Amino acid sequence: MKNNKIFNYKFWSSYRPGPKAAKCGEKTRNDATRSHVAAAAATEGTAALWQAATTCCRWLKSARKSWRIKHMMAFIEQEAKEKVEEINSKAEEEFNIEKGRLVQTHRVKIMEFFEKKEKQIEQHKRIQTSHLMNQGRLKVLKARDDMITDLLNEARKRLSELAKDPETYSKLLDGLILQGLYQLLEPKVTIRCRQQDVEIVQASVRKNIPIYQEAVKSSISVGIDRDLFLPPDICGGIEMCNENGKIKVSNTLESRLELLAEQMMPEIRVSLFGANPNRKFLD
Repeated sequence: MKNNKIFNYKFWSSYRPGPKAAKCGEKTRNDATRSHVAAAAATEGTAALWQAATTCCRWLKSARKSWRIKHMMAFIEQEAKEKVEEINSKAEEEFNIEKGRLVQTHRVKIMEFFEKKEKQIEQHKRIQTSHLMNQGRLKVLKARDDMITDLLNEARKRLSELAKDPETYSKLLDGLILQGLYQLLEPKVTIRCRQQDVEIVQASVRKNIPIYQEAVKSSISVGIDRDLFLPPDICGGIEMCNENGKIKVSNTLESRLELLAEQMMPEIRVSLFGANPNRKFLD
């Protein structure tokens, strides 16, 4: 009996419920208690029964506390794990959202930057194209002006050859002198010419005075300026002025060529370069 008592006491005092025992209900623990109490009453009596009951109650309280603590710890640990997972999940979600926002923001900035660069390049390209086109137009215009200048220089050379033919040059002077008289319509006129043309001009004046007088029905006095002649390097022609020199008519071959070139410049351009497709009006 003594051995049984020691065995039972040691057993119940050192016993710790396992996972299955910890999970069992209140009814199972009560049945175990009753069995132990009955066994103790049968062997040792009332004192032993009281001691066994006290020991069992203490163990039950300790087991309950330990079980509750473990249960609470397991619950807290589980809650902590779930909270950690929730925080990690939320942090991961916020990280992905922020990363996507930053990526989208920088992507938009990069796209705007390259769009701006593309527009600048396109604008620079247009400016360069326009600049090259303008340079090309200027070169074409300069080439055309040079061609017209060469044409006028060639005409001047031919005019200088014209003055070498006395008969043709005399007829030309007749027309220039008579035209100048009609333009001035003055009673006294002074003619200026090249020094080598004095005799031809004098003969032409004598020839054209009767024609003028008969046309205007008035007399006229025409003199040749022998103090101031025209430059000898001009092609020919005359200059006429009234008595006081305020009214002047230039009928040199150069001035007549310039006047004719200015009046016929559109026809000259069409003859040399063709009609301008951008010109809508010809007047």
